[in-house]
Amino acid sequence: MKRSITLLFFGIVNILIAAGCSSGDDKGSDKPTEPETFAPVAIEKTNSTKIYVHYMPWFETNESSADKKWGYHWTMANKNPNTIGANNRREIASYYYPLIGPYHSGDKNVIENHLLLMKYSGIDGVLIDWYGTYDVNDYRMVKENTEQLIAMLDKVGLEYAIVYEDRVTKNVVDAGKAISVTSAAKTDLAYMQTNYFPNANYIKVNGKPLLLNFGPIVLQTAAEWTNVFSSLTTKPTFLTLWDQSGEAGDNASGEYSWVFKNSTYLTNWYTNTKPKLSVAMGSAYPGFKDFYAEGGGGAAIGWTIEHNNGATLDETLSLAKNANLSYLQLITWNDFGEGTMFEPTVEFGYTYIEKVKAFAGVKNTESYFADISKLYNLRIEKKNDTDAQKKLDQAFNYFVSMQPAKAKQIVSEIK
Repeated sequence: MKRSITLLFFGIVNILIAAGCSSGDDKGSDKPTEPETFAPVAIEKTNSTKIYVHYMPWFETNESSADKKWGYHWTMANKNPNTIGANNRREIASYYYPLIGPYHSGDKNVIENHLLLMKYSGIDGVLIDWYGTYDVNDYRMVKENTEQLIAMLDKVGLEYAIVYEDRVTKNVVDAGKAISVTSAAKTDLAYMQTNYFPNANYIKVNGKPLLLNFGPIVLQTAAEWTNVFSSLTTKPTFLTLWDQSGEAGDNASGEYSWVFKNSTYLTNWYTNTKPKLSVAMGSAYPGFKDFYAEGGGGAAIGWTIEHNNGATLDETLSLAKNANLSYLQLITWNDFGEGTMFEPTVEFGYTYIEKVKAFAGVKNTESYFADISKLYNLRIEKKNDTDAQKKLDQAFNYFVSMQPAKAKQIVSEIK
């Protein structure tokens, strides 16, 4: 009998503990709730064209760099982002100003903001401008930032592929880091094969990893590219810049178009070149206005494509639609030095990604871009507030799993 009473007593105590009622000293209920995680869900859209965006992971701030200096792509030769103007904008080497201000490409809050904006505009993946594996110039920083980006892409549910800059191979050789340009490229490709190509969200075309080359610029013969690819287990689906696939010979699977002078060049490529290619990736852009001459970064490109209040993007998206593309590259997310940004800016707001969203045929017509920006602003404002950060983590998880109304509610409640 005593044993039954004792067991009954301890049973009641355990129930009270489980309910959090056993003691006034238990502070567990005051702890921030751990965010509920969800697998990413693809956005629903009606356009079957795969929409990718060219991405520059090369930006540094005075807080991110080892020498506490702003990176070249914000400064060029003569701009100082530490100088803040009357409009509360930093002085940067661009005619345009990012809505979130100049940033470090490896900042996880920046990456979160960029990828959520992409996802909700109907973009399928990111084509990352990549400078290889060698510690020459800023190449290592670009690689580190790239891998910060890759780490979050899977969480958001976006794909990616590499755009290899073969021009770097000459600088690697000149720095004494490799014995030849083909040797340097082989080292870079071997790294891709081990670390990027096997990833589930690495873009595959015709069953093989997609690899773009911005050129060729240094490796300009079929024999060189045959050598470069010779040590790979699987040769990638390899695309060169438009009208340059001949320099790679049979190693090239096709080409991708770019931006040049006016839309006539794009129209001609769609009409005359695209039908001859096994794989063709088209392009759309909002404009082009480089800052090189004004920033002391070398001679100007020599031509400008005006943004025309969105008319240029409308035109290039229309050309893409009429070309019946399987793959489209948006040029670019964030090349501020050349003025080709889709990333929201002070000047254009969300105009360009709203147009992409319409082109993609995103079924949910409500816009959440401002809420995604608010999420970023709160990440910065509440950086030392653990409770707020956990709530923002939950909002992020709702955004990636296509529960934007819940995400918006959380963001709106944080003061």
